[in-house]
Amino acid sequence: MLSFLLLVVLVVIAYFAWRIVDQLPDIVYRLGEIQRDVAEVRRLVEPPEQGADDTPAKAEDAS
Repeated sequence: MLSFLLLVVLVVIAYFAWRIVDQLPDIVYRLGEIQRDVAEVRRLVEPPEQGADDTPAKAEDAS
C-alpha cells in the first residue's frame, strides 16, 4: 500500500514539474517584455544624464 502511495506522489510531482517546464518559454518571453517596458518607462521618467548625448564624438570632426 505504501509503495502505491509513493508511486502516486511521484507521478503527481512529475506532472507538476512537466507543467512548469512546459510554461518556461512563455514565462521567459513575458519577463523580457516586462523588462523592456520598464526600461522604456525609466527612460521617459528619468532626466537624461549630462555628457551622455547621442551625437558623434568630436574627434571625428578634428581630422
